[in-house]
Amino acid sequence: MVRLTRAQAQERNRAKVLAAARAEFAERGYREAKIDNIADRAELTRGAVYSNFPGKRALYFAVLAELAESATPPAPEEPALTVQEALGAVARAWVTRLPLATDDERGPSRLGMDLIPEILADEFTRVPYAQLMKLNAILLGLALERLRPPPTPDGRLVRLAEAALTVLHGAGQLAAAAPGFVEPFNVVRACEHLAGLDLGDRWFVAPMLPRVSAGDEPWSPPSPVPDAVTGEPAPLEADGVVAVLGLHRLSAVEDAVRAASPGAGVTAVVVTGEPAELFPLARLALADLCGCLRQAFPRPAWPRLRVVYDESGELAAAAGVREVSDATETALRVEGGRVTLRADGYGACHAAARPR
Repeated sequence: MVRLTRAQAQERNRAKVLAAARAEFAERGYREAKIDNIADRAELTRGAVYSNFPGKRALYFAVLAELAESATPPAPEEPALTVQEALGAVARAWVTRLPLATDDERGPSRLGMDLIPEILADEFTRVPYAQLMKLNAILLGLALERLRPPPTPDGRLVRLAEAALTVLHGAGQLAAAAPGFVEPFNVVRACEHLAGLDLGDRWFVAPMLPRVSAGDEPWSPPSPVPDAVTGEPAPLEADGVVAVLGLHRLSAVEDAVRAASPGAGVTAVVVTGEPAELFPLARLALADLCGCLRQAFPRPAWPRLRVVYDESGELAAAAGVREVSDATETALRVEGGRVTLRADGYGACHAAARPR
């Protein structure tokens, strides 16, 4: 019998806990699920469950994140050529996941019914979730802009993306709360018609003064990590801007995208002071949207913004961030494998990306 290493044993136990939790949540619902039952299903001790997850809510977020990330959307049969077509394709991908009135009340399709109530119950989760929704709107807006560039240099389509996401998330909540009320075809048509709205969306830079310092230091990021947007390894060593952002500062990455020179890459390195519970929530929120993006948009229209999760802390350390929190905002300009500029504090993303 092959003896497992400690790391292998931990990974195996974590997988057993996740599988057991998914079965428990699907059968009993989140409210009635018990940690003791999950431990029994996994054939582990209660302590083993808590050694992997700090509580039931963190475990619930992790189960939903794993499901969202493991879904493999098909590539678009015909590329979306217009904003209207893209919004319709995103909506179609979204509504296929909605629970139906005929679904079992405790079936797998209703597994996520308690997500929003759990987020609403605590500011600890509400504030990060709001920023995650902002990041999703930025990603969707940037993709829409690749199909229909705004008519003015400061124009953007992020508000349009926010409107579409509001419709889709609202449809999801109603499908769970009022089975049979939501007509998926109407949701798709509504999102398509949003394309004609002119919301007067303009980009402006808030007056903030971060700490900025020029330099010439080697940039040695750890081995490639997956980009949450494309699902492929993120080229962290490439020229561009690397922004280390806490979950309360995610929307600041748009400062870097808007200020960067054309063609420059921007990578958001997501960090948090509460990784056990908030990283699964972050992975879930982004996977829900990015799966739809990859299904709805042709590859050339994918946003030029990369998002990676720094669960180990290695990326933050490589960027010189000794301690991370949900308020972290540090940005580096990388050129030719060297860090040529560093900015810290609110406004760092804009300062690091702005051409000198």
